[in-house]
Amino acid sequence: MFRRLALPAALLVAVAALGAAPATAAPTTPAAGSVCFWTGAGQHGTSWCYTPPGYTDVPEFLHDKASSFRSDADTAVYAIDWARDTCYHRLIRAHDLADNWAWGARIDGVSDTTMGCEVG
Repeated sequence: MFRRLALPAALLVAVAALGAAPATAAPTTPAAGSVCFWTGAGQHGTSWCYTPPGYTDVPEFLHDKASSFRSDADTAVYAIDWARDTCYHRLIRAHDLADNWAWGARIDGVSDTTMGCEVG
């Protein structure tokens, strides 16, 4: 008797799953005072946010792969590129954004200072 009920129940679960809407992740929006970076253009893809102060390495999935950013920080921050014998910085102004950010192909970290790096 249990076997007869198991198949219809499994069939109902499968049909219900087919009709369910696919799950989508809510887009990341910068928290007050932070700067968010995305792997895709137009603030799409996987994201990570930095909140000053201090220096922080970007996560591996964004290392040299940030395609866009959006700042909700009230202060400037700097994208940092660690080169072989030196480092470079790129200014990110307060409340700025870039939907196609070419410099993101160089980003290694983010800081609230230039870290003594050259302008990149």
